[in-house]
Amino acid sequence: MQTVLNLLETEPIRLFVSFGAVLFLVLNLAAILTMAERKASAYIHLRYGPNRVGPRGLLQPAADVFKLFTKENVHPGRSDLWVFLGAPIAMFLPAALVWMVVPFAPDAVVANLNVGILFFVAVTSIGALGVVMAGYGSRSTFSLLGALRGAAQMISYEVPLILSLLGVIMLTGSLSFVDVVNSQGSTFWTWYFLPQLPMFLTFYIAGLAEVKRVPFDLPEGESEIVGGFMVEYSGMTWALIQAAEFASMGLMSAINVTLFLGGWQPPLPFLDLGAFNWLWFGLKTALIMFTFQWIRWSLPRLRMDQLMDLGWKVLVPITLVWLFVTAGAMLVIPGN
Repeated sequence: MQTVLNLLETEPIRLFVSFGAVLFLVLNLAAILTMAERKASAYIHLRYGPNRVGPRGLLQPAADVFKLFTKENVHPGRSDLWVFLGAPIAMFLPAALVWMVVPFAPDAVVANLNVGILFFVAVTSIGALGVVMAGYGSRSTFSLLGALRGAAQMISYEVPLILSLLGVIMLTGSLSFVDVVNSQGSTFWTWYFLPQLPMFLTFYIAGLAEVKRVPFDLPEGESEIVGGFMVEYSGMTWALIQAAEFASMGLMSAINVTLFLGGWQPPLPFLDLGAFNWLWFGLKTALIMFTFQWIRWSLPRLRMDQLMDLGWKVLVPITLVWLFVTAGAMLVIPGN
């Protein structure tokens, strides 16, 4: 037994096993969030939601997976098949990879990179490529329109998203997610969401746009472009795109918690759970994910010009001003 444990701790076996565990977690997270989304929408709309498969409908995600596995994958006759099939993978892999640098607890991180924040920015940027591949590979008008919308939106909102990270980096003096969490302390009034409130709100809004959730779901736009870049997908390829969307939603929530809400730290010292502090991380992440779902079923979709105005005329100036405020505060108040 000890030999097996020692073998699992050697590289690269540890890395492969850890990535497999993260992949399993992300795929299951997508199934759980699908169920949570349908339940949340039902409660908001005063409906029952899924309630036929298993107790209180809890086995509905398993039924959905079975249906999608057995459903035929079709593609347009004029599509570029390799690009068409590669697009869902290009969307899913970045969302799964970044989970490897997210610290769930003090010693529960697959790869504690000293440039973890830079890794997050670099890898999530690849997601826009997958959207463009889906639109181009489908050779469909609606798909191409959705892909162009998606690329414009994701690239535009990367600017305020990256700017909103700089305040945290300045305060911490590190690009490591673990260092960011440790520097926030175990009391909620020392977490960065208070001194960096404009950055926290900007990161939240930009994250919502990056994962293409309502009110920023213009790349899909069911009432305008009937599903956008994913309109030609079916079966498992469509399921992989949905899994990528939910994995990205969970990832943005987890990064938000790590950067601004103390990560695994308890809100007050006497609530410290020791080795089980990952429960605090999970609770905070679930709360942020719930707000994503709440917003989806409560707000209308923005127009394209409104979306661009919000990004370039509101969020970017706010983050730039707050960067100067943060720098000034660090000069005036020594030790901060």
